[in-house]
This record gives sequence, C-alpha cells and structure tokens, in this order.
Amino acid sequence: MNRLSPLPDEVGGRPFAVSEATAAGVPASRLLGADLHRPSRGIRVPKACRTDLAALVRSHTRLDEVTFGSLVSAAEIHGVPLPPWAQFRPDGGGPVSAVVEPVPWGKKTGPHFREPGRFLHLSRKGGGTLPRRKGVAGHRLRIRDGDLVEVDGLRLTSVARTWVDLGSMLPLDDLVVAGDAIVSEHARSFGRPRVAMVPLAELRRFVDNANGIHGVRKARLAVDLLRVGVDSPPESKLRLMLLASGLPDFAPNCRVDDALGRPVWTDLGNVRYRTCIEYEGLHHLAPEQQAMDAYRDQRVADAGWRQVRINRIDVERGSDWVVSRVAHTLRKQGWGVR
Repeated sequence: MNRLSPLPDEVGGRPFAVSEATAAGVPASRLLGADLHRPSRGIRVPKACRTDLAALVRSHTRLDEVTFGSLVSAAEIHGVPLPPWAQFRPDGGGPVSAVVEPVPWGKKTGPHFREPGRFLHLSRKGGGTLPRRKGVAGHRLRIRDGDLVEVDGLRLTSVARTWVDLGSMLPLDDLVVAGDAIVSEHARSFGRPRVAMVPLAELRRFVDNANGIHGVRKARLAVDLLRVGVDSPPESKLRLMLLASGLPDFAPNCRVDDALGRPVWTDLGNVRYRTCIEYEGLHHLAPEQQAMDAYRDQRVADAGWRQVRINRIDVERGSDWVVSRVAHTLRKQGWGVR
C-alpha cells in the first residue's frame, strides 16, 4: 500500500481549489487521494480538516473572478446571528462530500428557502450565469458600487447589503435579531466598548437607497424595529415578544443609577415605570455570577426599580407566560392604573 505524500502547508489544512494545488506543485494523481473529499469539480477538502464555512466559500470563489458569497453564507461569515435552521450544516454536520445536489433556483418554496443551511449561497452579478455546483444555492444579484467587500481575501456582499438580502429569506423577527446585532454599540462602565458592524443611521440610509433589491420591503419594516445596545439574540427576541403583546417599550442596555449614583446596566428597561428585565443565560448558574447578580439586584431595588428575571425555561413556556410576568411587575409600578 503506497503512502500518500503530505500536501503542502498552504493547501493541506483547508478546502482548496485544484488550481491552487497545481500552482503549489501538487501532481494531479495526488488530488485523487482517498484522504480528500471532492465536493465539487475543481475543489478538494482534506478529510482531516474541520468543515469551515469561510474556507469552503473561499475555495469556490477562487475558481473565478465573478462569484462571491451572499445571503446566509455571507451573514454567517460576517458574524451576523441566524436562526438555527439557516446556519450552515453540510448534511447535518457530516462530511462535506455528503451535501445534497442543488435544485434550480426560483420559487421561494424550494429547499434553498426551507433549508438554506444545507447549501453554500454563492452569487454572481445580474446578467451573468448562475453558479451551478453540488451543494451550492446559486443566485443572481443586482450589485452596485460598495455592495461587495473582501474579508481575508474572500469576496462577500457587505454587511448592509447582506442584511437587506436576508429580507428575502428570514421572517421579520429573525431579520430584526440579525439587525440588532449589526447596529449594536455601547460604552459601559465595565468591559470593552462595543463597536457596531454598521451604525444604525448608516444602515437606515442604505435601506432607504436599496430600491430594486429583493428583501428591501421587509428590511424597511425591520429597520424601524431595530434598537442599539442589544447584547444577544435572546434579548432581541424577548424585546420583540413584549412589544408585540402591547406592553410599554423596553430599551436595551438600560442604565439604572443606584443609591450612590453608580450605573447598573440592565438588559432591558422602561424608565417611565422603573422596571427592568434581565435575560439570564447558562453562565448565570455559576456561583461567582450568582453572587454578582445578587449584588446587582440589590442595587436596582435600592434605586426604586423592580426587576424581572427571565431565562430560557420561561421563554419555552411561551409568550403568554413571559408577558404575564412582566405585566404583573409593570402594574405594581403604575402601568395601567387610571
């Protein structure tokens, strides 16, 4: 049994185009080795390497000068949060060679919309041919100046353009969750300042000028629901749940000054009714975090505010449960009293 010669470092640890390997001196016979997946013509993926979305998209875009990553693929590479059903998962996380064959792009009832995470979403400019490869959802997009960027040498739609394009695929609430993450920025009395991927005013201008782009109608509805300062998708979903129920608006990253005038930063707050909400993820179960939370709770109470603590179990019980808990506290603070 012949041993396979090692691949050069520049291609051995990631998906690569055959042309890259040829330029690195890899013989054609080596590219047929059993240690390489062949997900699509002209592309190889070492079986030993982790399936990485950015590397997979890069291996495809290096095949020509006109293909770029878009929609949910671009969003995930940019770090924009997506619902689980839209996140990349080749065959549910299996080997990349097992991704399904593409179905012609067209109706929004197709698998690209029902299960977009099963595909790499690649595009070319309108008027060009569709990318047609195994495991690829091909798109033709109307591209304007500034709509494309390079991230570590990878061609993608920009964050703002990607968000508008997502309006053709995501429900409104999920589009708002993604948008909240894009515009989130804050500077608090602890931790590092958070810088927006795209400031809200800039994103709004982009949406205002996005005539003719698929998804812009929903993006124009969503942009008015975005709030600056959100720290996580669960906070966005919780805020939208409360807003849809008719409760007063809760602002993210709400500052409460304690009895000594020191700031306490709460996840969501309503200043008029002096009510705040904390969404508690799994890290709040750690003893050290629980001690810090107890101190925060005392400072908020001493300032005359009431606090509602919500966790994943509450959310799983449904919106009626969550809304009733928050409404009960708001009433104690004067909401609904005539």
